Amino acid sequence: MSEEIRGRLNGDRVSLGQQALPELYEQGYFGRPKGNGLELSLVEAAYLLDRSRIRMLIDEKDLDFPVFFQRASSLEKGFEFRYVVYKDLRERGYYVQPGRPDFRVYPRGGHPGKSPAEFYVKVISERMPLPLQDIMQPVRMASQMRKKLMLAIVDEESDITFYEAREKSMSGLMGEEEMGGMATLLEDRVVLWDAAASQRLHDVGFYGKPIGERLQLSLVESAYLLDKGIITLVDRSGEPLDLKSFAARARQIESDFDLKLSVYRDLREKKLVVKTGFKFGTHFRVYKQVQGPGKVPHSEYLVHTLFADHIFLPPVLSRAVRLAHSVRKQMIFAYPGSEGHAQVHYLEIKRLKP
Repeated sequence: MSEEIRGRLNGDRVSLGQQALPELYEQGYFGRPKGNGLELSLVEAAYLLDRSRIRMLIDEKDLDFPVFFQRASSLEKGFEFRYVVYKDLRERGYYVQPGRPDFRVYPRGGHPGKSPAEFYVKVISERMPLPLQDIMQPVRMASQMRKKLMLAIVDEESDITFYEAREKSMSGLMGEEEMGGMATLLEDRVVLWDAAASQRLHDVGFYGKPIGERLQLSLVESAYLLDKGIITLVDRSGEPLDLKSFAARARQIESDFDLKLSVYRDLREKKLVVKTGFKFGTHFRVYKQVQGPGKVPHSEYLVHTLFADHIFLPPVLSRAVRLAHSVRKQMIFAYPGSEGHAQVHYLEIKRLKP
């Protein structure tokens, strides 16, 4: 380390002289050239100071690492978490530069000026509530710039779990639905009585659950099939139910019925098979194609429905993604856009090993 490389703390930046350019910028891609010298962010300066590659001055007095770290923490909200992530990525051999939303990470073998960044990085504390839209905004920004978004979640022991977040295009390979018949709304589910219609709907569209020769349908399945004119529906007294009256009753049973139905309908219209995801703690498990009840593959996706203003808790998010990974499925979060329930957006989050 050159003793001559001295930095001065100016607000939330650290300024270095011209002598820093060849050793720090041209070799390590730290900071940004400014004027005749080099300007570092607080996390870059802390990293270099901790490795004794620079000295830090304020009012002509040296600042050691603990003092500088505490001062930087008071100047920049979330500094501690960003420093942990920056240090980890640098020590993995990546070139990292400050950028939107927190960092830009270059691919192995690449660096600024040689190759474009591969990831944008958003740093999150384990204890920080995370609004869905705070993920979607950088996801879309990264997509527009042909980058990937990395979520770096820092836990209370400063361990980091990395995720990739991206918008997902959903599509399947199922054919058209078969005609059904008369069904009855019972307590909280629907039964299709006609044996032949029950078999057709289950065999061709993998709808419902066979109970003997009858088919038991969930509320969202029933609403979708009723809306398509594939089944007709009555209550236990024989009173006919149209979609509006059935939905009103379904809301009394499931408070999030409308949200689930909007996602269910969208997935079915995209030629996917949608079944309950209860055993996985999600709303749906989703298949690209089921060729018959004797050839049911593993589902490709777990889909959980959210409102657009949903706020994640990182531990809950982590559990969902880890479970999906453990059962070899993709974790998808579905939510209505600003256009309302008519349009549904899909967010995939998966574990990432840098």
